[in-house]
Amino acid sequence: MPDSAAARDAAEEASAMSHPAVAPDASAAYGEHPDQVVDFYAPRDGRDRAPLVVVLHGGAWRAPYDRQHITPFADFLARRGFAVANVEYRRGPSLPQQRDDDAAGGGPVAGRWPDTFDDVAAALDALPELARTTLPQADPRRTVVTGHSAGGHLALWAAARHVLPAGSPWRLTSAPLLRGVVALAPIADLGRAVELDVCGGAVLQLIGGEGEFDKRAGYVDPAALLPTGIATAVVQGREDTVVPQAVAEAYVDAAAKAGETVGLTLLEDVGHFPLIDPAADACAVVAEEIAQLAW
Repeated sequence: MPDSAAARDAAEEASAMSHPAVAPDASAAYGEHPDQVVDFYAPRDGRDRAPLVVVLHGGAWRAPYDRQHITPFADFLARRGFAVANVEYRRGPSLPQQRDDDAAGGGPVAGRWPDTFDDVAAALDALPELARTTLPQADPRRTVVTGHSAGGHLALWAAARHVLPAGSPWRLTSAPLLRGVVALAPIADLGRAVELDVCGGAVLQLIGGEGEFDKRAGYVDPAALLPTGIATAVVQGREDTVVPQAVAEAYVDAAAKAGETVGLTLLEDVGHFPLIDPAADACAVVAEEIAQLAW
């Protein structure tokens, strides 16, 4: 990566992570594990009924990156009049003996199989009732799922569970009741992400290793789970070197081949992190994309 690109990425990440974490208005568990929790943010304009935006955070499915870093973004959406559910889920490693240095390059291991997907499925299934009891201002009938980076992958996957292969424990018998999905710099095509070594081998770690890819990818690769029939938009920075534009384009192309149109908004002079940075113009673009589906 050229020095200028690295410097820009570092500055953008520093800006996005400079905001203090914002405490939720309420929290609710959807399981017994400490990571099986949803934080709720009430619409700041005081409205009685607001669309529910479900946020799935990124961080390459790795344990050190939890939902706290995306709470300023959740609060930003709440200040735009949305009810917000910030979902936590289990990330890697799954086994006590699997140390951080087991990952390629010595970094934290990405994801858990199948726990990460168990959790996202369980959280989305529980959310309508959790919202009704925990955040009455939320209108689950107007739900939009959004996610950033690895969370963008999970958002696309959550909206595609009704087209999972028969026998999948996560399969829904009918399409989820969603207004749509807005995926932010998503790891949306796992095969292309592996080719580009996105996030230092995180995709193969998530899947369970290279030997498992062919067997498992068809159950968790959004690009293989098309068409969904659910309105889908992707927002991507052209200067993103963390999850390059080529990954989003591969997903959009796969959708087109399946007969589905996916909106792709490409932002000039924008990298990976401004999409969730309340101080960045890109974040306002994201909020508008969500609003177009939610209202």
